[in-house]
Amino acid sequence: MALIPIYWWNKEVRNFKISQEKFTKQPWANGIILLGCVVVAMLLANLPFTKHAYHAFLNTGFTMNIQSPDGSINWVFPHGMTVEKFINDILMVIFFFTVGLEIKREVVCGELSSFKKAILPVIAAFGGVVFPALIYAIVNHGTLSASGWGIPTATDIAFAVGILSILGDKVPVSLKVFLTALAIADDLIAILVVAFFYGGAIRLPLLFIALMVILFVALMKKLGEKRLLFYFIPAIIVWFLFYYSGIHATMTGVVIALLIPMDARYNKAKFHRRAKILYEGLVESEQSSGGSFPNGPQRHYLRRLSSLTKKTIPPSYRLEHKLNPIVNFAIMPIFALANAGVEIPDLSYFNIFRVDPALGGVGLGIFLGLLLGKPVGITLASWISIRCKVGEMPAKATWPMLFAVACLGGIGFTMSIFVDTLSFAGEGITPEVTQHLRDAGKIAVLMGSVCSGILGSALISVVSKLQRRKESLAS
Repeated sequence: MALIPIYWWNKEVRNFKISQEKFTKQPWANGIILLGCVVVAMLLANLPFTKHAYHAFLNTGFTMNIQSPDGSINWVFPHGMTVEKFINDILMVIFFFTVGLEIKREVVCGELSSFKKAILPVIAAFGGVVFPALIYAIVNHGTLSASGWGIPTATDIAFAVGILSILGDKVPVSLKVFLTALAIADDLIAILVVAFFYGGAIRLPLLFIALMVILFVALMKKLGEKRLLFYFIPAIIVWFLFYYSGIHATMTGVVIALLIPMDARYNKAKFHRRAKILYEGLVESEQSSGGSFPNGPQRHYLRRLSSLTKKTIPPSYRLEHKLNPIVNFAIMPIFALANAGVEIPDLSYFNIFRVDPALGGVGLGIFLGLLLGKPVGITLASWISIRCKVGEMPAKATWPMLFAVACLGGIGFTMSIFVDTLSFAGEGITPEVTQHLRDAGKIAVLMGSVCSGILGSALISVVSKLQRRKESLAS
């Protein structure tokens, strides 16, 4: 009888693991978890018995203090590092690394691998960056908020693709591919915006050394080096150099990702030849020794087969496969918990349409940029591209449906909040004002993203219903 509870417990654990695996494989799972983390972060930042501990934890020092025995040397590294900066400057490097791997894969063999495939999403992404930035700049020209123009320019691929998957066959497959490719191109543009406009004062000697290390890694790749350890160590060195040179440290992830080899150690012919030899040895060991499977010699051949298959998969694919669950279900939720927690002293914080003569209208610029600038920019750029016969309309797509899908491009969330954490710091701006503007920006990002998601979903449903009614009448 004592075995019954143990069997029941093991069965429940197995069922939980199966349910967990099914959940994590859903395209909308990451979005659901991020939304939950946003709610938790807002509660932690505003409940009387948690808000002080929440902010104190994020501001806790996260440094190493290296001191000589006589006290003559006292080196603190990284200087000024807190838990919040550790998340934004170190953990987010891994996020940007996976983004870089994804961009490289799409450029080499995916939706951005040819001019014909890439041109429409790339032009549309460019329009979806320029228009929100212009709207924000017009609203905030000449104010302390002017530097936040990059906040409404990004699209969150996790939320956008997740909503498309929930809507099912209401959206043509070609438009789902279009939005995915657009979001990837959008990520690349956002990375360049962060690299060139949201770093610190550039220290050229350190940047020059970093470039030398990067060139060394590129040469190593050219010579055929495929062992990941030889890329990991230079990545740490480049991170150090970027951190102190003024280039945002997260750019390390993108740079190294673009240098990771996409060629496997063994090609197809070599794999088949070695696999055949190992399989014959596996069968021969079974016939000669018998006994239970696998015996000692068989385990040897199975280990070599495992190593062979591993080395036949390109390093970039292996890394992307391993890191995606970590990024989607650990790093991004941690980022949301650390950055979405905005303390709201009164309801006036939700008045994102307020424009101050000195501070500007950071909330209004972000909200309008995401809700209006994104879909208008994407649709107009696509229309110009197709009208000039540079790009071509996705199969079975219509302009109303393309505009409806473009509305989902206004879901900014992760990258928009990240850019917000880098904005509004400069000469003449006090830390209190900087924090106030960043908090207002985060609220506007959340509200703009939610409204864009609702608007896009509603328009897709309406357009799909009208198209089906039109088709039924025609038949």
